[in-house]
Amino acid sequence: METVEETHIKAVWLYNLPNGGCTFKTGTIPNRITLEVNGFFAQTHIDDYQKTSHPAPRKQYVVTLAGKLEFTVTNGDTFIVEPGVILIAEDTHGHGHTWRLTEGDTWQRLYLPFTYEGNKHFVEDRKVV
Repeated sequence: METVEETHIKAVWLYNLPNGGCTFKTGTIPNRITLEVNGFFAQTHIDDYQKTSHPAPRKQYVVTLAGKLEFTVTNGDTFIVEPGVILIAEDTHGHGHTWRLTEGDTWQRLYLPFTYEGNKHFVEDRKVV
């Protein structure tokens, strides 16, 4: 029997609030889905970009290849992105988010931009009450 870990990949959805701020939800993306996107690689050294508040330049999946980062959203809440966690960046306007490397001196990643407004395949974690 397959477990959630075998059928889904960890993900964080970063998105805008109606007031222009941003927040996030944690969840997963199903394994073995086809994405209609074009991608490109990027590498940022520790001093190049971190700690500067910014919105995402486009809606995109961000696949971290190397580096461990802490992202901070508008209200000060944080989350971690590292290899094995997909970031779905949809906070494309407003104040945006910040990030800082917590391990390593570069962030290597693959961007997979998407333009559609439909299903981003994100499944939010269930809340235990």
